[in-house]
Amino acid sequence: MPRYRLIIEYDGTPFHGWQRQANGPSVQECLEGAIKRFCGDNVTSHAAGRTDAGVHALGQAVHVDLSRAHSVDTVRNAVNFHLRPAPVAVLDVVRVDERFHARFSATARHYHYRISDRAAPPTIARNRVWHVSVALDAAAMHEAAQALVGRHDFTTFRAARCQSASPVKTLDRLRVDRRGEEIEVHASARSFLHRQVRAMTGTLKLVGEGKWRVADIADALAARDRSRAGPTAPAPGLYLVRVDYDRRPDLSAGSEKPLDPEHDDQSHQKVDRHHDQRHQ
Repeated sequence: MPRYRLIIEYDGTPFHGWQRQANGPSVQECLEGAIKRFCGDNVTSHAAGRTDAGVHALGQAVHVDLSRAHSVDTVRNAVNFHLRPAPVAVLDVVRVDERFHARFSATARHYHYRISDRAAPPTIARNRVWHVSVALDAAAMHEAAQALVGRHDFTTFRAARCQSASPVKTLDRLRVDRRGEEIEVHASARSFLHRQVRAMTGTLKLVGEGKWRVADIADALAARDRSRAGPTAPAPGLYLVRVDYDRRPDLSAGSEKPLDPEHDDQSHQKVDRHHDQRHQ
């Protein structure tokens, strides 16, 4: 059965998360229903990141197996047609090797969290940001965040229902920047614990407010105790921006091709530019 990798974008507001749920609509159910209407196949889709209810995606990676081959343009256009009017879109489709797995083949996941600290509540950005009506110190938040970069036991920032076998993860990047009236938190790692990014963001917000010292973040991490962390930031400010893979799974020449750095950089820039436009 031919396997395809889809890059999808979605507004997580109306969904109960990526994964199919008994108590409400999910992105997975929405996508699989569109594929069923396109080609009649009952597929099971696999995602790189199983986002929570209300979390958005600019570049979620998903793979599906179809009963027969279709051109990648046909898959993209037909699935998008059948997704309407749901706030989900297929941005790109690539034919991949059967060994490729959207979740287990991923080498990095990139998340981004948006905080609005203006005095007035958001209107256009409602359900897109976490509104904090106190001016935050982004520089102090960034300085504190560096204590979390590297390989650590992240029990302090792990949700109670996390199913990961180990709390030890390697955080490759955690950057905090100010852009106008927003604070942006950028986090990159091969994988994350359940709600890890939101727990780290909520704790860094305490530093930004001046309620915690920069050194308190390192102390909380070392405690390996969830009660030592700050609040978990709400879901609507979080975005899955991009998923990386070692090799570009492309069967157009009959086998996997190595990643083309120039092509890959352009793809990433395209996602980042689109993301920037949503902030303006």
